[in-house]
Amino acid sequence: MKKNSKLLYLLITISFFVGINSYFSNLIASNLSAGWIYSNEFINLIFVKNTGAAFSLLQNSTNFLIAISIISVFLILYYIVRNIETLLMKEIFCSSILLAGILGNLYERIFFGYVRDYFDLAFVNFPVFNISDVLINVGVFAIIILILLTKRPIKLL
Repeated sequence: MKKNSKLLYLLITISFFVGINSYFSNLIASNLSAGWIYSNEFINLIFVKNTGAAFSLLQNSTNFLIAISIISVFLILYYIVRNIETLLMKEIFCSSILLAGILGNLYERIFFGYVRDYFDLAFVNFPVFNISDVLINVGVFAIIILILLTKRPIKLL
């Protein structure tokens, strides 16, 4: 595939996942704020304002987390643009999932001052999380799998 087609694919997939994430996060958070309750043996939906990062690290460090998110987005995009001709479509797809998750949490930190978390696993003691967190973890995991399965050298920045 040509460079422009790959860049367009990247933008479309990022936009798709950011849109899906935003829509469902707004739907879930607004319903929970209005008193909606959902609970079963697997998952509870609760509304939590998270001013930190994963596992309650860096609580009340919103500005620092915004800066780290912006730097991460730019570094990932720089890597993709610099290596776009050699990247496989599945690598671009996994990177877009990761970027969409980072952008989702970044948006909430900028506009709300916190991240809206709402998924609480009922069967294990685990921090409450959101769709952006799922996208970030799926993206990172998929990229690690691709790196392990790819037999070509990886160019860092």
